[in-house]
Amino acid sequence: MHLVILSGAARPQARSNTAKIIEAFRQGYEETGNTTEVWYLSDRKQWTSAAAAFSACDNVLIALPLYVENVPGILLEFLAGLQPKTEPGTRLAFLVQGGFPEASQSRCCEAYVKTLPAQLGCSYGGTLIKGDMFGLGLTSEKNRRKMLAGFTEMGRHYAKTNTFDEKTVRQFAGPEHLPQEQLRMFRLFGRHVQWVFVGRIAKKLGCRDRLDAQPYQEWVK
Repeated sequence: MHLVILSGAARPQARSNTAKIIEAFRQGYEETGNTTEVWYLSDRKQWTSAAAAFSACDNVLIALPLYVENVPGILLEFLAGLQPKTEPGTRLAFLVQGGFPEASQSRCCEAYVKTLPAQLGCSYGGTLIKGDMFGLGLTSEKNRRKMLAGFTEMGRHYAKTNTFDEKTVRQFAGPEHLPQEQLRMFRLFGRHVQWVFVGRIAKKLGCRDRLDAQPYQEWVK
């Protein structure tokens, strides 16, 4: 079976965590002879071909990062230009990844994407959710392989079932909410460690000011 994958990430493919996840997922999906094609919406030159692929294929997966609790604007813009299908039979599924460790942080986005298949003339194939992916592009290759292994397995699962069933999704997503004890430990110790960690990342990305700088505060009434 052929699967069209649309990446709704705003980052270029080379810098995108979503792109890394897609590659791991399609590896599992293709193991039994299935085929895939991937279109990256961060490259607007691909939009025409991506729209044509959506129209021609009856098996579509949209992979996206969680942006401010919901869908990236670049994906919304692309979807707004699609022509809804007039013939039934297309299955549209979603893969949502984000940096928050709690699955509950992705539920708002999940509720929204559930409305999209009907608007586009498709049936709903489920939504795979996974959080705690912020460090995917920053960790070692060994750790990256461990973080991506689950997506390869989910690719195998999707190839067999053609859907993301709710039970499998909930098991894969991880904790809906972090335990209170873990939250207390984070408030005591983890916040300071995270501050140092994020500070190093900011310097690596070229930031020279303090993370808590408020340069426009003097103009705020």
